[in-house]
Amino acid sequence: MERLQKVMAHAGVASRRKSEEIIEQGRVKVNGEVVTELGTKVSVNDEITVDEVPLTREQKVYILLNKPRETISTVDDPKDRDTVIDMVEGIEERIYPVGRLDWDTTGALLLTNDGELSYKLTHPSFEFPKTYVVKANGHMRKKEGTFLEKGIKLDGKMTAPAKVNILSYDRRTNSTMVRITLHEGRNHQVKNMFKEIGYPVDKLTRESFGFLSIDKLQSGEWRHLTPHEVKQLEQMVNE
Repeated sequence: MERLQKVMAHAGVASRRKSEEIIEQGRVKVNGEVVTELGTKVSVNDEITVDEVPLTREQKVYILLNKPRETISTVDDPKDRDTVIDMVEGIEERIYPVGRLDWDTTGALLLTNDGELSYKLTHPSFEFPKTYVVKANGHMRKKEGTFLEKGIKLDGKMTAPAKVNILSYDRRTNSTMVRITLHEGRNHQVKNMFKEIGYPVDKLTRESFGFLSIDKLQSGEWRHLTPHEVKQLEQMVNE
């Protein structure tokens, strides 16, 4: 079940706020009955008309993108910089990124028009795992990794426990490769965690989004999720 104005916005009737105005004006019917209540929720089986015109709902779309550097994780950008939506061509539905990756961060990013699933994948209470590979400046050792695993204080609040695996140290560049899995998604969290323990991030890639890996996707490439993968995502957040 989704709010009526949200369904209207996804179907391209108008923005969500404008859709609310249309509802309040008595121009929307659900199963033949005029609806003016903004909190009304509808299912996929309900028949919706706007000004007596049947609403055509968008098909749900799920895309995994290997986000390249120097792209913005938004639908559009006022500064006319490249966005992740520019990477995905030939999609008629209005999709948007699930969460964000920084301008200079690469890797797995999910794009969809499924608002309910997007909410669950990004809300901290659902603890959806995301794995990153970090190139950190300095020789990081196991004890520092333990600090991150147990949680550290950022902006007065402890981070959730993480899984950390130190992969290698390059003496020539004085840098350490680390794999870290988080179950929350604060703003710039990985960079801030490593900075807090004295190992600023030189390079950051999200290796996987849950079980969805970018192993077979080159930078800038994308693919549709299979129905089975979508069902797996739904099961993970619903469990």
